[in-house]
Amino acid sequence: MNIIIDNIKTNYVVEGEGETILMLHGWGSNLMPFQPLIKHLSNYYKVYALDLPGFGQSEEPNTPWCVDDFVHFIISFTKQMGITDAILIGHSFGGECIIKLANIPTLPFQINKIILMGSAGIRHPKTMKQKMKIRMFKLGKWFLKLKPIQLLYPDALEQFQSKSGSADYRLATPLMRQSFVKVINEILDESYFTNIKPSTLLIWGENDTATPLCDGQYMEKTIPDAGLVTIKNAGHYVFLDQAFTVHKVIDSFLNIKE
Repeated sequence: MNIIIDNIKTNYVVEGEGETILMLHGWGSNLMPFQPLIKHLSNYYKVYALDLPGFGQSEEPNTPWCVDDFVHFIISFTKQMGITDAILIGHSFGGECIIKLANIPTLPFQINKIILMGSAGIRHPKTMKQKMKIRMFKLGKWFLKLKPIQLLYPDALEQFQSKSGSADYRLATPLMRQSFVKVINEILDESYFTNIKPSTLLIWGENDTATPLCDGQYMEKTIPDAGLVTIKNAGHYVFLDQAFTVHKVIDSFLNIKE
C-alpha cells in the first residue's frame, strides 16, 4: 500500500489484528526480507512494516537525511497510522532508529518492548588501512570535481563513486550516498543505551560481520533491561539465516503461546 507521509510517497504493509508491532528495516534493504517474520507475527499481532524513504518502493527525500530525519519520519508515520503504543522491531539501521526513538522523552506513542536484530548504532575506530583508503577517496573526489576534469570527463566522478566505498555506498543513488555519509558519521554515546527503558531483546548472528557480535554484547551491558541471544550459523540477516530459531526466540520474549 502507498500513503503520503511528509510529502513522500511511502510504501507499507499492515497485516493481522491486536496489539501493534512496527518493524523497521536496515540500510539498503526494504520491508520484503521481513515477510516471513511478518507472516508469523501477524497471527498474533497487528504488524506494520514500511519502506523507509529512499528504499524499496518509497520515494527518496528531497535532501540528504541524517538519522534524526528518518526518526522524525517514523514518528509521522505512527501518527498517520493512529499508532498509540507498539512493540518495535528493528534490523541494522532500523535498530539505530529505534535506539534514538527510545531516547525521545516526548514521543507521541508508547514503546512497549524492543527487539533489535544486528542493530547498528556503534561505530568502531578506523584502522590505519581504512583511514588511508578514505584519504585516497577524498583526494580522488577533489581531483574529479575540478572544472577542467569535469569538462573533459563529465561522468568520471559518478563512475568513481559507484566503484568506491562499501556496498551500501556504491549501490546508493547520489542523494542517498550523502545520507549514508551523514548516518555513519553520527556517533551514539553510552547514554543513548543506558536511557532505554523498555525491556529489550537483542538477537545476533554469531557470524555477523556488518554489526559484529561485540556490538550486541556492548548493548546487553549498557541497556538496563536487555538480554542477548546469539544465533549460531547466522550472519547479519539473522532472521532469514535461522528463521525458525529467531521466531521461537521472539515468541518466548513476547509470551506467544501457540
